[in-house]
Amino acid sequence: MSSTTSSTATSIRRREAAGRTLRRIPGWLLVAVLLIVVVYPLFWLLMGSFKTQAEFLTSPTWAFPESWTNFDNYIEAFTTGNLGTYIRNSILATIPALFFTIVFGVAAGFALEVMVWKGRGTILLLFLAGIMVPGQMILLPLFTIYFQTGLTGSLWPLIITYTAIGLPLTVFMMATYFRGVPREIFEAATLDGAGILRSFWSIGFPLVKNAIFTVALVQFFFIWNDLLIALTFTNRDDLRTIQVGLLNFTGQFGQIQYGPTFAAICVNVFGTLVIYLFLNQRVMKGLTAGSVKG
Repeated sequence: MSSTTSSTATSIRRREAAGRTLRRIPGWLLVAVLLIVVVYPLFWLLMGSFKTQAEFLTSPTWAFPESWTNFDNYIEAFTTGNLGTYIRNSILATIPALFFTIVFGVAAGFALEVMVWKGRGTILLLFLAGIMVPGQMILLPLFTIYFQTGLTGSLWPLIITYTAIGLPLTVFMMATYFRGVPREIFEAATLDGAGILRSFWSIGFPLVKNAIFTVALVQFFFIWNDLLIALTFTNRDDLRTIQVGLLNFTGQFGQIQYGPTFAAICVNVFGTLVIYLFLNQRVMKGLTAGSVKG
């Protein structure tokens, strides 16, 4: 009797395990499909950056390159295609715009959420209204203003425009994060003699640093991947950012030289992908930074 009961229990456990495995199969298939959809285009792009022109014209699109050590396409992208200049311009436009956006946005979020003054609710609504303004509507008036003030022919139109467009979302998000910081912390700092600036730099800023990091990363990808604004305000080849430069690659090489175009796209895509993967954990911490406990 004991042996029969044990055998029955083992059979039941096996059937349950088999049932759980069968229920997991659709999930595994979905993950596999998503993995193929996401990874294969990146792998296909990487393969194309190592192919010669003859391989593009005679081999199937899914064929592997004959050599994985052929870096001629990358060399041509940086020399003939001026990819280094485009990357430099993107960095010179992104870093100042990101700095101004974060400093002004964090300060405004602190002032609108922590400080108590008349009309702060109205000001916050005005910032929120800025999120709803399409960027395409302001490009032509901005171009006219930059031309009249003599700012065209430099990267300042990009820096100013990126800062202005990024501020509404930054202010809203930072105000939300500051809302999660207990007011008792700032009240205790005030009783200890700390002024507004001291409370901001020594208390408020460190408490939301993970949130600042997350907002900065979001704004970085927006600025770095922008095409429309950069295409509107860069009127010379030596001012083009990497996205406009990649568009120029298509115009310069057309349907003939695919290798350098693929190599330039790889530098841009995989460079930003490495940054995101490296900083992914900090982003996750920043997303939960609003739940600060006193």
